[in-house]
Amino acid sequence: MSKYDQYQAVIGLEVHIQLLTKSKAYSFEAAEYGADPNTLVSPITLGHPGTLPYFNKQAMEFGIKLGIATNCTINEYNGFARKNYFYADLPKGYQITQDKTPICTQGSIIIETKEGDKVIGITRIHLEEDAGKSMHDKDPMDSLVDFNRCGVPLLEMVSEPDLRSAEDAYAYLTEVRKLVRYLDICDGNMEEGSLRCDANISVMKKGALEFGTKVEVKNMNSIRNVQRAIEFEIKRQIDLLEAGESFTSETRSFDATAGTTFSLRSKEAANDYRYFPEPDLPPFRVKADAIEKIKANMPALPRELFAKFTKELGLSDYDARNLTDSKETARYFSEVIAQNVAAKAAANWILGPVKGYLNEEALDWNGLNLSPKKLAELIALVDSGKISFTAASMQVFPELLKDSEKSPESIAIEKDIIQESNDDFLESIAKEVLEAWPDKVAEYQSGKKGVLGLFMGDLMKKSKGKADPKKASAILQKLLG
Repeated sequence: MSKYDQYQAVIGLEVHIQLLTKSKAYSFEAAEYGADPNTLVSPITLGHPGTLPYFNKQAMEFGIKLGIATNCTINEYNGFARKNYFYADLPKGYQITQDKTPICTQGSIIIETKEGDKVIGITRIHLEEDAGKSMHDKDPMDSLVDFNRCGVPLLEMVSEPDLRSAEDAYAYLTEVRKLVRYLDICDGNMEEGSLRCDANISVMKKGALEFGTKVEVKNMNSIRNVQRAIEFEIKRQIDLLEAGESFTSETRSFDATAGTTFSLRSKEAANDYRYFPEPDLPPFRVKADAIEKIKANMPALPRELFAKFTKELGLSDYDARNLTDSKETARYFSEVIAQNVAAKAAANWILGPVKGYLNEEALDWNGLNLSPKKLAELIALVDSGKISFTAASMQVFPELLKDSEKSPESIAIEKDIIQESNDDFLESIAKEVLEAWPDKVAEYQSGKKGVLGLFMGDLMKKSKGKADPKKASAILQKLLG
């Protein structure tokens, strides 16, 4: 057993979820990404004397949505607090957040792991505002600050230390991103900073009762980099302990190029922030009827859809997992099967030709010029035996993408690929094929059934690809005895 196998990692994640509200958390300016630096600011955001914040109701509703989706208790009484610390990109010198009264507590998320499903506890979800952005690589002499992000509403979602590996963390973040996208509360783009993650990592000997010294790692801009940072940090801590060295709780950053973490500062204790109640924002109450109203308008969530697709529609776990990977895929699939198309056929088309086209053209679902109804018509044309799947995917599907007003059948007729299913026609071609291969017919009749493929290939060639494969195969086998 290696030294690394003797230890157990203990991991908790703090995920900051930037909300898709039109305005900021406590002021009126737009909460947008990509605007020119320092154009989305106001005296409130910048903390000018005499300005007063006001509350964004939609941010609260988004918090309740996420709380419902993660099986949390939604707290009735909600107050705000000031979290005091100084960074150049925090102009007020404090952040408006929730301290002792988070909007959501005691929830859970189920993740898929190699060992099976695992329940990860959610300690709390609270509302707060974002800070600005410091840039150290734009000017050779100075650091620059963009205050546009100041005041953008966030939900901070804090997990219990229930994760035990970097792979667990990857699965957890993937599930969180999927949830916020299904709920339409965040776009989940880590590269743009709208979903950010801090990882708290410690290691302990297997069987030990006490957790080890916790280290926080920040500044990871992808789910894969979160996994890499955790993998490195687990190894680093074990190496130190095995060498007899101790280390203190600290905040570290991740260098994605080198794949290593490095120290930023000693870890602040909670009392360093000097939390106290926000005097300029009154507390708010979340009433039961408001929660029920939001719950009634919740979309179907990934695990619910997965159960429906597998148990009700009979799809494989693989198909259901891929169809529920994004809300847009699941919605498109549902709209296709609503046209009385077989679920398996729809899944094959969506996960095959359709997704292949989107990937090849680097498009999202909004860029697909093919309605679910048109795809359903194409699937029905194949299922009726009028055209083969190959002809449909290679010849009709591309034409539909160019002109979605056409019908699949009219394109098939134009291209002269409607399959011939007339028994007399197919039997005459089958006889021609068998007469051309007397030695292969003898091989078949002596037990070499594999030569049937040769006969089918020749028959399809002679029929110019228009023979119904099922009928043609059955006629060949009948003639071969």
